Amino acid sequence: MSHAPSFANTLSSELTDTLRDAIITGEIPQGAKLSETKLAKELDVSRGPLREAIRRLEGMNLIQHIPQQGARVVTLSMELVLQIYETREALESKAVALAALNMSSQEIDQLHRLIDAQSKHMRENSGAFIPAESDYAFHETIIRGSKNKVIEAALLRELYNLIKMFRYQNEFARNSSTNSLIEHRQIVYAIELRDAQLAEVTMRRHIVHARERIQRRMSASAI
Repeated sequence: MSHAPSFANTLSSELTDTLRDAIITGEIPQGAKLSETKLAKELDVSRGPLREAIRRLEGMNLIQHIPQQGARVVTLSMELVLQIYETREALESKAVALAALNMSSQEIDQLHRLIDAQSKHMRENSGAFIPAESDYAFHETIIRGSKNKVIEAALLRELYNLIKMFRYQNEFARNSSTNSLIEHRQIVYAIELRDAQLAEVTMRRHIVHARERIQRRMSASAI
């Protein structure tokens, strides 16, 4: 009996990961209604751990509870996507300013290794793009390097799930442009200088450029 709560918590965590991945990849589409009964049957689980997983996904903003409708997967409108990037700009520019003051030399070395891998990939693929996973790793290293757990939770547990969902489901946003590599180098340079103000300005410009590219592409596709 003493192991039951731990098992239920582990199962809820596994269900959270499974459903989060299904939502991010679009396997469970945007706007879809989540039926606990149907999901419990499909996943062969009881409704208790499933209900907890859905609650956690609501906390990640991947699911919205709508009165008289129940739980639905979030729909990423252009307005919401731009708000996500505006919020990211505010939080991540602060994160990099703190990272410039708090990152260890080992963490900065990790940023250099990531940039080297990105550069190698682009050379070997005719300078096409930075793979999304490498881009996430770069930004996650900086966010964790801020040593601010509140900012880290807001970005990595919440906002970045929405960003990954948007980028995965929109091919034009899936990978980063050539200019992003240049901007990544500028960000690391500012961190190495331990210049919090320069790091903040550089990161803010980097995210603004990303938001502007997305807005142009989404506006064009809406015509």
